[in-house]
Amino acid sequence: MDASDLAFLPAVEQMALLEKRAVSSRELLDCYLGRVATLNPPLNAVVTLDAERARRRAAEADDARARGESWGPLHGLPMTVKDVFETEGLRTTAGSPDLAGYVPDQDAIVVRRLRHAGAVIFGKTNTPAMAADGQTYNEVFGTTNNPWDVSRTPGGSSGGCAAAVAAGLTSFSIGSDIAGSVRIPSAFCGLFGHKPTWGLVPQRGHIPGPPGSMIDRDINTIGPLARDVRDLEVALSVIAGPATQEALAWRAPLPPAPDKPLRDYRVALWPDDPFCPVDAAVIERLRAAAQALRDEGAQVDESARPPLRMEESHELFLKLLRPDPARTHQEWLDLDDKRQHLREAWAAFFQRFDILLCPPCSVPPFPHQQGPREERQFIVNGRERPYADFIVWPGLVGVCYLPSTVAPAGLTPEGLPVGVQVVGPHLSDARTLRFAGRLGELMGGFRRPPGY
Repeated sequence: MDASDLAFLPAVEQMALLEKRAVSSRELLDCYLGRVATLNPPLNAVVTLDAERARRRAAEADDARARGESWGPLHGLPMTVKDVFETEGLRTTAGSPDLAGYVPDQDAIVVRRLRHAGAVIFGKTNTPAMAADGQTYNEVFGTTNNPWDVSRTPGGSSGGCAAAVAAGLTSFSIGSDIAGSVRIPSAFCGLFGHKPTWGLVPQRGHIPGPPGSMIDRDINTIGPLARDVRDLEVALSVIAGPATQEALAWRAPLPPAPDKPLRDYRVALWPDDPFCPVDAAVIERLRAAAQALRDEGAQVDESARPPLRMEESHELFLKLLRPDPARTHQEWLDLDDKRQHLREAWAAFFQRFDILLCPPCSVPPFPHQQGPREERQFIVNGRERPYADFIVWPGLVGVCYLPSTVAPAGLTPEGLPVGVQVVGPHLSDARTLRFAGRLGELMGGFRRPPGY
């Protein structure tokens, strides 16, 4: 097996090789560090390296395995995390000039859990300033490019994660998602990505909020991006669960995925909406996915919709996403009450359907746009649409805390990746992951970008 084949193996298969000692942690780390050195410059996906400490930890992992010890499900696996997670002794900027020199003295909970499971974290990936854009660029590190076409964005705000995983620069990566920040980059780079049910993964050590913040931000979630859905499942098993104090008494075992064939699934397809029109190339890939499911015997209903209006849901999403400093706490509670009614509407919908398929974003990967946001726009089916459309489809799911897994759905006629968003009811993360894996297999799964 050559270095590129090793680099692109699913993380679960890399772990199998490590466990059999067919490859060492040091060899796998050197493989990725070598690819970062040669392939990262035109992408600018990995922006901070921790090579010396990573080499020491990889050597310790190999020595421990030789003694018959096991550190956990990620023992000796090299990986990266988004540059919004505090990492002890390693610069954490969140893409902000104000934090360009910030070096935390402790790990975020997620990073701590990854290390405890045996991971070798060797680098940080790029993000827009304070993770606040659907593209990935900032004044500290510059612009991250899409490995499928470097003139286009890999999406944001976990665009560095997505570009690195798609280009085979890391085994998998951990990002965060408040308005599509895992799902859109996964779709734009042809990956699997998971936005967990809100609250499933602790956010302590995530920026924003400010460094040292101990709260979980509303709507925000932390989730993995990978080339294989099995890697998402392992990653979620490592990072999910209550934070330290709650863990003294609370446990959160997720309901298992349904053990049934695709033909027994009831699937709703929502490929387009007048409030946020979807590009024809994206719709074509969603309908191709739906047809692949029909060919397997699944029931697919393209007319089914949850009992809500997209525009009202989006208005609520924006009000909760961008709090008005003049708003009273009672006003926030009133908005949250409206959200609870929406959640009830979704719950009723998922009594009739197992899964909803919809776009992660209304457009495929687009050329970089870095001017004032009010001047940016998309062309969707020949018509101008506001840049704000970017977060409508992800916000529809996120505002109600639902889990969502993105699966690759093939390529546009221009050869650009498209993803499909697989949505399920509250806490059905295992279901959306399992279904996305099966759908991804039908649609061809992850494909290497040309040249990597």
